[in-house]
Amino acid sequence: MKTKKIPLRKCIGCQTQHPKRELIRVVKDKEGNISVDFSGRANGRGAYICPRLDCFEKAHKRDAFSRALETKVPEEIYEALKKELLDGE
Repeated sequence: MKTKKIPLRKCIGCQTQHPKRELIRVVKDKEGNISVDFSGRANGRGAYICPRLDCFEKAHKRDAFSRALETKVPEEIYEALKKELLDGE
């Protein structure tokens, strides 16, 4: 009997690996639009972050989102993500 392999992704805030489903994905599509992807299935380049405020603040301070997505991330995306993290706690 085969066990299904759980996909792991690295948090851009704390640099630790977690199962993909435990992380929040921020995605940049082909047009360059950046959004928070709750389904984890949107097409485009993704960056993952733990659903913790301290990981978000580390990533924001180091500009990790912009580097991971290879583009400048608008402040509205940071605000939406921060709001989502605060609502989840």
